Amino acid sequence: MSDIIFIGLSLSSILLLIALGLSITYGAMGVINMAHGELVMIGAYTAVLAGLHLGLNLFFALPLAFVTSGLVGLVIERLVIRRLYGRIIDTLLATWGVAILLQQLIRLEFGLSFFGIHIDGLGPGLQNMTVPAFLTQPIDVAGMTIQPYRTFIIVVTLMLAGLTWWLMYRTPMGVQVRAIMRNPQIAAACGIDVRRVSALTFAYGSGLAGIAGVLLAGFKTVMPEMGASVVVDGFLVVVVGGVGSLLGTILAAGILGQINGIVALASNDIIARAVVFAVVIALILWRPRGLFSFKSR
Repeated sequence: MSDIIFIGLSLSSILLLIALGLSITYGAMGVINMAHGELVMIGAYTAVLAGLHLGLNLFFALPLAFVTSGLVGLVIERLVIRRLYGRIIDTLLATWGVAILLQQLIRLEFGLSFFGIHIDGLGPGLQNMTVPAFLTQPIDVAGMTIQPYRTFIIVVTLMLAGLTWWLMYRTPMGVQVRAIMRNPQIAAACGIDVRRVSALTFAYGSGLAGIAGVLLAGFKTVMPEMGASVVVDGFLVVVVGGVGSLLGTILAAGILGQINGIVALASNDIIARAVVFAVVIALILWRPRGLFSFKSR
């Protein structure tokens, strides 16, 4: 049972990193970013290509993926989203188009080449990056097999969740973001540069997606479609937790990740996804605004 809980925690951690960016972005900007999964994919490609061509290991690839995905997100915000604020449907369709464009660009560049990070007992078995030895070998503790890589994922996620909380609640930038979440018009009237803050917020959320992509590369094959398969789970976490609520996002990621991990091990991935969707529907019927609703905009 301890193994199952541990696996569920690692799944919850990746879900949390993906959902944090979505939650902050929608809360501050009112933008449903359908290209968020492709930012996850870009982070994963950044990591494996840095390993192949620059010889960087996992630790150096994480900040590089954050910066790369963050810069791509900033470009998307400047060129596309900034022109569509307040037009939710148009923004959704535009970012969907951006997602397709990014997928096709990667496919044109790399074709059918697949990449990955090999971790014993996990992932596709592809090795395109150096991983420290202490993260690759399972450890037996009191009869329980612990995968150090899963522990690493949990630790990284906790650190980033703590950093996000500090940025949101202990810095002037966070005060401005929360003011925009409450009411962007009044925030602008108070002298806050809404466009600048929104752009930086979008870039930060995109950077978190990039880190999630690196960590996900230890489980999944790195390919153009990898982001599209996980972004739906990120949206589910945001809806269940409550848009703009950091605590709600953390709680929802924990619940859905544990359910997915337990059911998948007891049966299979298809049944696990069906159960997760059923739980999400039940929670939405019970709490339509999410577990921790945030009155905004």
